[in-house]
Amino acid sequence: MKNIYGLFLILALAFASSCNTGDGHTYALVETELGNMKLRLFNSTPQHRDNFIKLANEGFYDSLLFHRVIDGFMIQGGDPDSKTAAPGQRLGGGGPGYTVPAEIGAPHIKGALAAARTQNPEKRSSGCQFYIVHGKPQSDAQLDNFQRQKNITYGEEQRKLYKELGGSPMLDMEYTVYGEVVEGLDVIDKIAKVMKDRSDRPIEDVRMKVRIL
Repeated sequence: MKNIYGLFLILALAFASSCNTGDGHTYALVETELGNMKLRLFNSTPQHRDNFIKLANEGFYDSLLFHRVIDGFMIQGGDPDSKTAAPGQRLGGGGPGYTVPAEIGAPHIKGALAAARTQNPEKRSSGCQFYIVHGKPQSDAQLDNFQRQKNITYGEEQRKLYKELGGSPMLDMEYTVYGEVVEGLDVIDKIAKVMKDRSDRPIEDVRMKVRIL
């Protein structure tokens, strides 16, 4: 029994070290034909973080599409139905058969990695679909208005990022943000500006590959 426990502990530590870069955070790489985006996953959203790691390690996201792209708002992907979708097929309804409890808190500044969801009172997240915020620069007046609407307070640094980098604050307190792009913000711009059809699906497929670093 002791030997089995010792082996389990060694495997657990090896897994933890493989998913952690030494600064206490887990990083992932989203590879596309338009460039790569390096993500930092938040420890403040452990259920979303662990679910994303699990799916990425299983190869779940590989060859899936960014199937909904809106310039100045966000780029969305992770629908398993998109892997073999025909041109023009409407997407967005696929999932792994479960949802993730809400862990809402972080703002939707450009580069934020957030969980998509259907309308539900608990604001539970899709088990696999995610979006990355593109957004637009915000003014102090706009941020003041969102603070009043949502009964939240933006810190000085958050305001600075919203004004200089941009984002989609209308989504704050509605969806769980569980990571951020730390390298490759320009790739979001490239994907956001591709030609799209009436359902905001890119005319030419933008496929992804996701791996944990």
